[in-house]
Amino acid sequence: MLKRLRGLFSSPPPAPPQSARAAPAPPAAPAPAKEPSPLENPQAYLERVQTKINNLAEEFANGAINRLQFQELYEHYRREQQTIKRYLEMAPDSEEWKAATSEGKSVVIRQQNVAKVLGYSVYDNESGMPLNTIGEFEIEAELAVPMLSSYRSATKEIFGAEMNKTAIEGGRWLSYVPGEFTTLMALFSTDPAPQQLELMKELHDLFERANRNLLSNQPVDPDELVFPHKFFLGRQT
Repeated sequence: MLKRLRGLFSSPPPAPPQSARAAPAPPAAPAPAKEPSPLENPQAYLERVQTKINNLAEEFANGAINRLQFQELYEHYRREQQTIKRYLEMAPDSEEWKAATSEGKSVVIRQQNVAKVLGYSVYDNESGMPLNTIGEFEIEAELAVPMLSSYRSATKEIFGAEMNKTAIEGGRWLSYVPGEFTTLMALFSTDPAPQQLELMKELHDLFERANRNLLSNQPVDPDELVFPHKFFLGRQT
């Protein structure tokens, strides 16, 4: 009797009905076909370079790159096109044209010609004196203050707008960003793009909002102010 009971309890559970079993997994979808590389077709590569030229014009129009970047990149793309075409004219069935391609070089050109922030100086609008100099702002106060005074007194016909920039010695550029209480002068390694100047304006607006209570009371104590400018030093903003 005991043996029969043990056999009863140790027997495996009954198999589930056919409908309860897991359905077989669907077959895996085929991998998408890989697009051919433009290096396999010279005409496709030339069309790709032309697209880059068209995009370059849009970037400049939108203020994303400066004039030097546009000029250097445009000349680079045009030289690449002309060289490839010469190879194809001389040996249309050869792959020698690939030697004229320069994938990745445009990135280097962009970086070499991008404007980087070297330093800043913040001037009090009421006294005209500097509140702080940040980074490598290698312009003496004796020169900067008259430049700032001339900027403030200049007509819109000269500067074109309240925020502007001007070239100085050594290929560097100086931008002026006026505010309610102070004026920011930012020194760039080369000509900044319009979008970079807009970021400088946003930075100066933030500075004045954060320090509004302190800047509205004269005399201003620079040691009590906060300066968010250091984050952008050495960067392309």
